[in-house]
Amino acid sequence: MKLISICVGLPREVSWKGRPITTSIFKQPVAGRVMMRSLNLAGDQQADLTVHGGTEKAIYAYPMEHYAYWRQELPDQELPWGAFGENLTIEGLSETTVNIGDRFRIGTAEVMVTQPRFPCFKLNLKFGRDDMVKRFLNSRLSGIYFSVVKEGEVGAGDEIAQVSRDENNITVADIVKIYVREADDILVHRALQVPALATELKTYFQQQIK
Repeated sequence: MKLISICVGLPREVSWKGRPITTSIFKQPVAGRVMMRSLNLAGDQQADLTVHGGTEKAIYAYPMEHYAYWRQELPDQELPWGAFGENLTIEGLSETTVNIGDRFRIGTAEVMVTQPRFPCFKLNLKFGRDDMVKRFLNSRLSGIYFSVVKEGEVGAGDEIAQVSRDENNITVADIVKIYVREADDILVHRALQVPALATELKTYFQQQIK
């Protein structure tokens, strides 16, 4: 497992459907080692803290393996690392195998898996098409949000080493399944027992229990 690229971006104002929108979804790869802090990477900043950022969405990672799927789906679209707004482009981790609560060491930092990504309309803005949020969710290629357990420096090429595996065995893909209401109540109840699961998702899932 390896860190392929580090991407950061600051809020910028762009026009979308005739109105100004402030967004940080436009990320650019950076060279060298970067400090990973409790709320973000050095040089990165979330634009709308009501729906982005915070300790449970500090770092967004997207597997490089997913890019092959998107290059087939979007053959006319340029897809450099960071195209999906990720902070970290990673290799060797998958939503179907990584558990909520799993911990990993990257460089001198340590992170914990907290949730998948469920994008807002700004993904449509980023790709310049109205169907991107729907396509992203339908793909089930959500990527992975981390909280930062230990601050430290990371750099492209760093090994991603698993520190611990959460014993509840609820994968990131399981959380997506619950979110789109394709899960039974047993899985929902199991997910609610995972301490690391993001608070807002726990609240949302409580409402699904019959």
